[in-house]
Amino acid sequence: MLRFMKSARGMSLVEIMIVIVIMGSVAALVGRNVISQLEKSKVRTTQLQMDALKTALQDYYLDNGSYPTTEQGMIALVEKPSIEPEPISYSPDGYLKGKNTPKDSWNKEFIYESDGASYTVISLGKDAKEGGEGYAEDIIFRSNE
Repeated sequence: MLRFMKSARGMSLVEIMIVIVIMGSVAALVGRNVISQLEKSKVRTTQLQMDALKTALQDYYLDNGSYPTTEQGMIALVEKPSIEPEPISYSPDGYLKGKNTPKDSWNKEFIYESDGASYTVISLGKDAKEGGEGYAEDIIFRSNE
């Protein structure tokens, strides 16, 4: 037994450091891919939210003959606007579920612009600034496209 214990040896500091470096490298590769997928899913979720807004805006248009104006804003999809032009056949339940308009995946308000005949919905993306590239690129939907 004593002979066995003498021949058994632990790991050296160099061996431990090599293992730590290898584990760190693997974690960095996996982490980068996970973060990339997370940002990609935020862009896709924002696009899906814009699709839901598009449906609500189309329903509003069908009932009232125009889209809410910029002044009325997207809140007109939740509560009947009192600003001209007042809707002629507003749905008593509104056009979106809940009491608030949705936000994009980065928890920022969508930008809504409309003259009543067409509209544009914009998310400024990850950086919340105009322009940008990659995941920071603006996501824009125009009704006339």
